[in-house]
Order: sequence, then C-alpha cells, then structure tokens
Amino acid sequence: MADNLNCSSGNCSSAQEAFGSSEGHFALVKAAVLGCIFVLATFSNLFLLHALWKRRTRTQLFLLHLCLADLVVAFFQVLPQLSMEITHRFKGSDLVCRAVKYLQVVGMFASTYMIVAMTIDRYHAVCKPMVSFFRGSFRRYVAISAAWLISLAFSAPQMFIFSLQEVEMNVFDCWATFIEPWGGRIYITWITLSVFVLPAVILMYCQIKICAGIYFNMKRKALQSSTGDGRSSSKGISSAMLKTVKMTFIIILVYTLCWSPFFVVQLWSAWSPSSAPTQGPVFVTIMLLASLNSCANPWIYLYYS
Repeated sequence: MADNLNCSSGNCSSAQEAFGSSEGHFALVKAAVLGCIFVLATFSNLFLLHALWKRRTRTQLFLLHLCLADLVVAFFQVLPQLSMEITHRFKGSDLVCRAVKYLQVVGMFASTYMIVAMTIDRYHAVCKPMVSFFRGSFRRYVAISAAWLISLAFSAPQMFIFSLQEVEMNVFDCWATFIEPWGGRIYITWITLSVFVLPAVILMYCQIKICAGIYFNMKRKALQSSTGDGRSSSKGISSAMLKTVKMTFIIILVYTLCWSPFFVVQLWSAWSPSSAPTQGPVFVTIMLLASLNSCANPWIYLYYS
C-alpha cells in the first residue's frame, strides 16, 4: 500500500500519525461502548432476576433462566472483549483461557436454546392447551434442563481448540488451533448451524403454528359470537397469553437482528477470508450488535409487563 502513496516522507509521516490517532480514538469509542453494554447487561439482568425470583409464572421461569444465560454472555463474552480492548493481549493462565472460551459459547447456546424452549412452551400453550395444562410444569423443567445440558455439552470443544500460545517472543495469547485447511471452516459452520440456523428453523415453525392457532381460535370465537352459540368449552386466547406471545415474538426478532450479521460474517470469513469484512467500523459494529442482545431482553419484558 505504501508504494502507491504519492507524497513526500514528511507528508506520509503526518498521514500515518493521523491514521494512528484515528485508530486510537476508534478503539477508545469501542471500549466505551463495550463498557456501557456490560454495565447495562449486568444491572438490567440482575434487576429482572431479582424481580422474577419471588413470583414466577410459566413464562417468567423461562425469562429467569434467560437472564442467567445473558449474564453468562455479559461476564464471559462482553467483559473479555472489553479487557482485550484495554490490554490488547489475553492476561491469564492456560486454564483461564480455556474456561473463558468455553463459557463464551455456553452463554451463546444457553441464550439461544432458552428462547427456543420458551417458544415451544408458548406453542403448546396456544396449539395444545390441554396437553400443556396437564403436563406443563414437568415439560417446562425438562425443557430448561435440556437447554442448559445442550449448552454445556455442545460448548465442550472450545476447551480443546483454544489454549494459551506463544504468538511472539515471550508474548502469549489465547488462540485457537484447527486442523488445516478444513478444521476452522467445519467448526465455524457447525457452530452457526447449531447456535443459529437450527434454532431459527424451530422458532420459525413454532411462530407460524402459534399465529395460525391464534387466528383460527379468534375466527372460531367470532363465529360463535355471531351465532350466539355459548355451548363450546373453548376459552379462547386470553389477553395475558396474547401478551406473552407478542413478547416472545419480539425477543426472537431482536435476537435475530442482533446475531444474524455476526454469523453471516463468521461464515463469510471462514469460507472466503480474503473478501470478508474482518476489520474496520462495519466489523466492529456487527460485533457490538451481537453483544447488545444480552441487555435487550429485560427491557422487552419490562415493556410488556
């Protein structure tokens, strides 16, 4: 790139200083935004966790565990990013390196699959109300346990892929080691499929069924009202249930908007690294957008409560 610059050495030096200064300002802005996201995610989720701890309906039970998952994201994904912006290198032992990388993905899995579990619960409540009534409590605890177990199990490869490595003379960092040339591509593709694509398919299916169930239920209720038939045992969709369905939909929508650019860029960088936007303002914005999801859910709940 330097060969294409048509300037004197003094002008080039000034340009490089200006570029370095702008990079420094950009890093400060990034660190400040990450700090704000961490503080907001921590306090908003702790506040909601305290509020839900004493009074827990079926939906609030899922939200409580979603808060716990978002706190894992805040402390083991957002906070390490903030630390790296300040220190520029990982500061810790090999064990800490593996633990942090493991818990980073645990938070991603847990947050995603808790939303899936909550949506499936809403699907049963709307589309299969009798089954949901008799088996609801047991099914909820099974779904929540399954979400955590899947998260803990599927994140295990992180502990073997990442380790503390010497990247320069006496300089160590927490880096991944893959079987070249296909290891990184396969792993990133698998993470994208298991954390984002498969849950997205399940969420889409459940939301379509929920919307169809609400539509036909309201249509049946309107028909009964017009014919004056009060003999049906169907209670219809209550306003409280409709509110939780709307809240679940908004949580899914925000999750999709925050994380889809991240996974697109991850896949892009794995399969076409030369053309992928892996640095610069666009890349940083995508990373910050993904982190922002950890502090969004409490505000969505407060809006609908």
